[in-house]
Amino acid sequence: MTDSTRIDFLYLSEQDMIRAGVTDMPACITSMEEMFKLLYHGDYRMAGPNNDSHGAMVTFPENSPFPTMPKPTADRRMMAMPAYLGGNFQTAGVKWYGSNIANREKGLPRSILMFTLNDADTGAPLAHMSANLLSAYRTGAIPGVGAKYLARQDSRVIGLLGPGVMGKTTIAAFLSVCPNVNTVKVKGRGAASLDVFIAWLKNTYPQVTTIQIVDTLEEVVRDSDLVAYCSSGETGDASTYPIVKREWVKAGTFLAMPALCALDEGMERADVRKVLDNTGLYNAWFEEVPKPAHNTIPIIGVRFMDMLAEGVLTADQLEDIGQIIAGEAPGRKNDDEIIIMSVGGMPVEDVAWGTVLYRNALQRNIGVKLNLWETPELA
Repeated sequence: MTDSTRIDFLYLSEQDMIRAGVTDMPACITSMEEMFKLLYHGDYRMAGPNNDSHGAMVTFPENSPFPTMPKPTADRRMMAMPAYLGGNFQTAGVKWYGSNIANREKGLPRSILMFTLNDADTGAPLAHMSANLLSAYRTGAIPGVGAKYLARQDSRVIGLLGPGVMGKTTIAAFLSVCPNVNTVKVKGRGAASLDVFIAWLKNTYPQVTTIQIVDTLEEVVRDSDLVAYCSSGETGDASTYPIVKREWVKAGTFLAMPALCALDEGMERADVRKVLDNTGLYNAWFEEVPKPAHNTIPIIGVRFMDMLAEGVLTADQLEDIGQIIAGEAPGRKNDDEIIIMSVGGMPVEDVAWGTVLYRNALQRNIGVKLNLWETPELA
């Protein structure tokens, strides 16, 4: 204990984050497993009246009388994502999320993210860190967690839509938990992104001996053991989202969907297991947007909420990955079942991985210590 009112915090640049281990996918997967157990047992809080909200987003009108106000262009998002996480973490934090697809024309990422980690008791800042890699790796880790419990252990073929950042980290997570994978099929929009992805895959994962560029969604899915749709796109009409058809999916396939996705009637049937990363997240989303909610939020778990409202799905047909990880529900039951997992992304994930990286940085003397104050003027 100390009576000092001095507050210092760490600033961690992107290079600092790399040195602190942000790209260590196996460690990130372990942190996400621990986080899911805490979610299942309720030792967490997010925003909103049910404590499960994805966050608070600033939106812009189509027609504004103010000429300098940003326009609601594709992927235009400004969002705060706060959370508290208990257990061994005992921290709180908020990710500030700025996104605009037009950033690419300026040589910038679509999203520019920062994360502030706070002491859960006083609210004092512990760290302010670059969060693009933090967010990318915690997002990719979730399909890996799902695959660890729900994919066939002998999985060898990955089908990927979208060779961008999310696609890369999802591949990294799949390969971390499915060491027999030797084939990746990938569909992208252009040669440049595919070339970058293939070069990265060859250099990083030489155990992948077969890389196929495919042209259709059917080719992505057919004969794949692991499938992920990781592409960005326009929302507003769920009929335009990339689809998965039952006739393409072989027995035993695990599908993890962190981006736009639609299912045909066969994939929506009860014999396809449907797993959510946090049931409360989807309940919150469903309450927050117009119906059908899937038109606004393209994550497939939101479609499941619409199906509940339509009476074509019952609540007991939805499973929660936290319950499975906690050992209170079964993982994969046999080699033939088809399982699809919705990946929504949650600020508790940022808190979990950000806390681990902050503690790594302290131990390794990484980052720049900044002073907030010696004594607060307004105490």
